Amino acid sequence: MIVSNLMAGLSKAELQAMSKAGSEIVEAYRVLNKTSANVVGQVLANQGTFYEWDHYPNGDVYDAETFSQYYYHSHRGTDGENGHFHTFLRSGGIPSGIWPAPYEGEGTRPLGEDALAHIIAISMDRQGFPIALFTTNRWVTGETFYSAESVIQMIDAFEIDHTFPCLAANKWISGVVRLFRPQIEELLRQRDAEIEKWQASHPNEDVYEDRNLEVTSSVKISVDEQIKAVHKALSEAPKENLFLNSSWG
Repeated sequence: MIVSNLMAGLSKAELQAMSKAGSEIVEAYRVLNKTSANVVGQVLANQGTFYEWDHYPNGDVYDAETFSQYYYHSHRGTDGENGHFHTFLRSGGIPSGIWPAPYEGEGTRPLGEDALAHIIAISMDRQGFPIALFTTNRWVTGETFYSAESVIQMIDAFEIDHTFPCLAANKWISGVVRLFRPQIEELLRQRDAEIEKWQASHPNEDVYEDRNLEVTSSVKISVDEQIKAVHKALSEAPKENLFLNSSWG
């Protein structure tokens, strides 16, 4: 994905929202750096021995007001990756009128009040910084599974607005989801296309439960480069006509 191309067509309001998210990420880094801390370290703090596959912190992080949830774990062994965050929106935060993707297989998926939508996974390096975003097949997280266009409608609802396990970490992860919204939208659409392609080439398999299909799309990211691209796009955005948009006279 070419970042500048992703910025094309975004409204000034959308760019401003991304710019604000970038500022929140930078602020999170600032306060964490004062004690030589990082996002991953804060999430793993006081959690005992780190085991692959286990969720951190214990019990996940959940905001009962926004119905947003995330956890951190490690298992892929990807070059340069320490582990990754999985982000979700639970049933109470899913906009009305949105329904799970059609499914006729025999797998069990959470429905109704237990419905769960995976938004995006954030890959982290050993220094505690994000290096990639990726999407996954349904079985990976045990989610309900919603179409890309449905999940895109959920992105803005994701926010962790409390202090457990760390306010800076929660501000950071909420900011990443907003700052990289264009990439997330594209990755979700690529996910659906990959699943459709896989089903066509494996007609006798339940594609959502096929363990041979795990990661469905991915892209490398840089917070610094994304913020620069947003600022550049904002500087090139058409200037508002202050007279026409004012409430004077």
